[in-house]
Amino acid sequence: MLGCMVTLDGKPVSVDDLLPLALTNVGHFTSMRVDSDGSIRGLTLHLERLARDCEIVWHAALKTDRVREYVRQALEGQTCPCVVRVTIYDPKVEMGHPAHANEPHVLVSVRGADALPPAPLRAQSLVYERDLPQVKHIGLFGALHARGSAQRANFDDALFVGRDGFISEGGTWNVAFVDQEGTVVWPDAPVLPGVTMALLQQQAKHRIASITLDQAKGMAAAFATNTSIGVRPLAAIDDTEFPVEHPVLRQLQEAYLSIAGETL
Repeated sequence: MLGCMVTLDGKPVSVDDLLPLALTNVGHFTSMRVDSDGSIRGLTLHLERLARDCEIVWHAALKTDRVREYVRQALEGQTCPCVVRVTIYDPKVEMGHPAHANEPHVLVSVRGADALPPAPLRAQSLVYERDLPQVKHIGLFGALHARGSAQRANFDDALFVGRDGFISEGGTWNVAFVDQEGTVVWPDAPVLPGVTMALLQQQAKHRIASITLDQAKGMAAAFATNTSIGVRPLAAIDDTEFPVEHPVLRQLQEAYLSIAGETL
């Protein structure tokens, strides 16, 4: 059974430690699926993301060996598969002087993981652009507000369309399409460089192109992807239905599951 302990730098976290996250909402994170054998697909890429984003957000270097050790500690006694989230923030950050915070700390939390792949999802297109999209930051208000709007309209999630009219990404996932020739097409837009996206781009023929909403709806299939969901078919965008058993989607799901995980 999964425990509920959250740690900061390997020690139980206090309310005072967490207040900056609630009151200033400055930080970045990555989420990693830990499989039943304890391995993590794309572990190196996750650590590289944390280090890269730490330079951008905190102008500081992150010791990824330290992150590894804290994650190992957090997983002791846990049931796998599970999802580990590593959040990097400075408990001393202040709203009036964010530039003074440059000593990032490591918050680790663990939650259960669903089976892969999850059920197909239906997405509603909404005009939205994330702040600093290249960083996996904790500023999720806009994305979750869009998700809530989509769910109130009886969809599962939101698919973002930029003000330029081009598809970018989903609420907390990358999106890709399968064109009529069977090639995977990733949006050429400001998006989070997803770890699962990077792994899949190594597995299948693909291209990157600007995609309008109308072009997206003319594709043969579509899917969402992140570390928690793997390759999740899109059943619909707005009122346009997509096949969820397309052979390319099955190939991608199998290819992703065949990727060897890395050990901590």
